[in-house]
Amino acid sequence: MSEDTTTRGPEGKRQYITHKNGLKTAYIQDNFTDPWTKPETILIQHGFCRNADHFYHWVPALARKYNVIRRDLRGHGYSDYPAPGSNYDYSPSTILEEIKDTLDQLGIEKAHLMGESTSGMLFEAFAATYPDYVLSLTVCSSPTYLSVLGQQFLAFGEISWPEACRKLGSRRWAERLSGAQGTVASNDPDYVRWWIDTVAISDGEGLAGYAEFLCNLDVRPFLSAIKAPMLILAPKNSAMVTVESMEELAASVPTSRLVLIGAAGHEIYCEAAEACQEATLKFLNDFQ
Repeated sequence: MSEDTTTRGPEGKRQYITHKNGLKTAYIQDNFTDPWTKPETILIQHGFCRNADHFYHWVPALARKYNVIRRDLRGHGYSDYPAPGSNYDYSPSTILEEIKDTLDQLGIEKAHLMGESTSGMLFEAFAATYPDYVLSLTVCSSPTYLSVLGQQFLAFGEISWPEACRKLGSRRWAERLSGAQGTVASNDPDYVRWWIDTVAISDGEGLAGYAEFLCNLDVRPFLSAIKAPMLILAPKNSAMVTVESMEELAASVPTSRLVLIGAAGHEIYCEAAEACQEATLKFLNDFQ
């Protein structure tokens, strides 16, 4: 674990930090900036069921100028999840503190935050709670809360969304999601197969615990406290957010800039990667 963000390597290799609560967080660091410079950091967090590997194609666009950290969320990818019945406090304060501790342990005083889908919710809350850590905030296809209808959609006929993750397991749950309109980025069978395989790295219980956390997360009370420049990448055809809800989000944060992204579904970070990356880099360049 490096204490210096300019340290090179091992690029693209998953590394780990351990929090005070004993749980490990996995991350991947990529930094292809000039060795004599001190680049700013971009911290990327994926949405529900995905992991750091889903953002492989953002590295070439960002890592030549920035120190890029891709972090596996609690219960996702290679990050630990609390055992059922443990005394882990699955609360916003715990999750936000783990994000802060990740930056602290990596020696990063300030970062640009890029949160996709539900990770945008986390970063909105983080930017309001720990403003001194935030250079800028980018959210992509991010709701501010998950409606009852949205949770029912993700339950696929089971009693609840978390129970669907437990009963179906990560692979079968991902297969159900991949067949729903307005969700995954492509109908290419090879992509869908890779996407499902990558989601299946996570344990169904890990996803279930995080889904329970998200069911009760509402970041609307945090929005008025966001002071950092904020970019909203808004999908036009998502199954989980509407253009109107993204316009409402923009109206709630005076520092925000809204960019509509045309794509068939929710995963614009992949389906419309170049458009999202271009908008992100322009946003970052404009206030430097």
